[in-house]
Amino acid sequence: MADVTPAQFELLDDRFTGINGDYVVERLWTGARKTEGPVYFPAGRYLVFSDIPNDRLMRWDETTGATGVFRAGSGYANGGTIDRQGRLISCEQGNRRVTRTEHDGTVTVLADRWEGKRLNSPNDVVVRADGSIWFTDPPYGILTDYEGNQGESEIGASYVYRIDPHTGAVTVVAEDFQRPNGLAFSPDEKKLYIADTRGEPSHIRVFDVQDDGTLTGGKIHALCTFGRFDGLRVDAAGRIWAATWEGVHVFAPDGDLIGKLLMPESVSNLTFGGPKRNQLYITAATSLYTLRVTVNGAQYPA
Repeated sequence: MADVTPAQFELLDDRFTGINGDYVVERLWTGARKTEGPVYFPAGRYLVFSDIPNDRLMRWDETTGATGVFRAGSGYANGGTIDRQGRLISCEQGNRRVTRTEHDGTVTVLADRWEGKRLNSPNDVVVRADGSIWFTDPPYGILTDYEGNQGESEIGASYVYRIDPHTGAVTVVAEDFQRPNGLAFSPDEKKLYIADTRGEPSHIRVFDVQDDGTLTGGKIHALCTFGRFDGLRVDAAGRIWAATWEGVHVFAPDGDLIGKLLMPESVSNLTFGGPKRNQLYITAATSLYTLRVTVNGAQYPA
């Protein structure tokens, strides 16, 4: 019998009307210390996600329902994403680097330093249609040995970075964050949303993405009303789906909180998958959850 719990959608604004889905949330797997970074691979119909303190990446198979270890010794990987060539991009907190897993399974280091200084502990990552890679770099993986390797920050600050798709150069695109965390582009990729976990209250900021890869703006776009924000995703209508301590909060494109999906465990991250991008996968504390919803994840420009 499936491990399910009633789906609790909470309507806070008429703009959330009709946004719901399955009557139950299904727990696909449990047994982690702290799950994170769900990445869906449509070609293989599987999901890779992190179990950070156990230093491993897990793989859930959509066709069989089986879950196993994708990679042991993952560098305490946290957030991840898929690039336009179908390769896994990972933020390795313990190794203080961003990597790409090639189709043959080898690992390529994309970034581990900025101006000669080691990164803190890359946390979450997104890829733009032009191939540029954007990631956040708070110090969570070097604060203790629990989810990384305890160490000192060589940079002395928590920045947001961009990796140039042609040169591989690593540049700072935002430097006035306390703890930058989840990030996501709007469907047209003209805006970038970035969560600041440490802000009081925790909040999401919005930036305008310029043609040269720089950011302008950065005003506070949405506030967290329960706990703190973590991972972010955007649906096809431009709504922001944000991980919080009580579940998933959904914001209209203008930043208004319009609804919630309450969960049995604190949520760290989420992603849209499935053939129609309407299967919501959620990493929450010790477990991986899913339900099919009435919206579709954003299809970024090809």
